[in-house]
Amino acid sequence: MILGIGAESGIFLYAGLAGMTVLCTYYILICFRKLIRHSNLAAGIEDVIFWIAASIYIFRKMYETTYGSIRWFFVLGVLCGAGIGYLLFRLLNCLVKIKEKS
Repeated sequence: MILGIGAESGIFLYAGLAGMTVLCTYYILICFRKLIRHSNLAAGIEDVIFWIAASIYIFRKMYETTYGSIRWFFVLGVLCGAGIGYLLFRLLNCLVKIKEKS
């Protein structure tokens, strides 16, 4: 099925949101680890469970939005969304540090 550029751009933005969601969930997992100390084995098990769940989530979103076909703009959208989310978290972290110093 051939999609129009409008549909592709909507799917790209939706994929970016999915990438940000996965990144935010991973940061929540990191915060949980800082609150409650874990052994390396427990952290490894948590990581495996997280990445299995994240890949199921991404696959399901890709399947729903691209009608079962792999579209590279979806993969690129997930990566761009995660990258933008990472930059936003870094910016937020810098702003908090500046606020603490003043």
